[in-house]
Amino acid sequence: MKKLLLSLVAAIGFIGAAAANTGGPQWDRFPTEKLTDLPSLQHGAKLFVNHCLNCHAAAFMRYNRMRDIGLTDLQIRKYLMFASDKVGDTMTIAMSPKDAKQWFGGVPPDLTLVARSRADFSKGSGADYLYTYLRSYYRDDTKATGWNNLVFPDVGMPNVLWQLQGQRGAKFAEHKDAHDPALTSHVFEGFEQLTPGTMTTAQFDESVADLVGFMQWMAEPNQALRVRLGVWVLLYLAIFTVIVWRLNASYWKDVK
Repeated sequence: MKKLLLSLVAAIGFIGAAAANTGGPQWDRFPTEKLTDLPSLQHGAKLFVNHCLNCHAAAFMRYNRMRDIGLTDLQIRKYLMFASDKVGDTMTIAMSPKDAKQWFGGVPPDLTLVARSRADFSKGSGADYLYTYLRSYYRDDTKATGWNNLVFPDVGMPNVLWQLQGQRGAKFAEHKDAHDPALTSHVFEGFEQLTPGTMTTAQFDESVADLVGFMQWMAEPNQALRVRLGVWVLLYLAIFTVIVWRLNASYWKDVK
């Protein structure tokens, strides 16, 4: 439990700097149908293992839990396991915290719960945030990594999906304050494609949705079951309420 709480705190800290960007762009809506689409979740698992699990662990998720999204132990072992030998192992990484601090200046946070830790009632869910964040990278040569992010300015993580998306630049316009011309601000006007990726824009957006869907599922694997059970519980309570109401009326009908 202590490790779980530390993971959640680290995940919040990883993206906490974005909270200061209250004037940032509105988050795009994550397509929630991805949460019940097994092929989408399987593709998201593949993207997560290949692009995220190199630096970020998901230490509170076991590989064999992916049976719930339709994968067999053989498929998990053959296509999704690179840092472990047993299907029942947790999704950890080989990089030590000491090396991480030396190479990156800090330990990349565990991502098991990150999809649940960044909800903002004024903008959307944690899945909305991740869906927008992963599609908002642009080239910025003033940064050490060569990348920046519209949703998370001065982000320390580079764009790990750039080969799929291609390289993009961001266009900003300088606007002067109407009341004080000496004050200026940079307003985002749009992205421009610098080099093509292996995917079209539509394909990339679809793949990011698959990845975020898997991260959302990973944060709460029982979510779909919980929702289905909740519907039946509400139906039961509605029927039981009618029965109790009629039974109460029957008991008291002869009372003067």
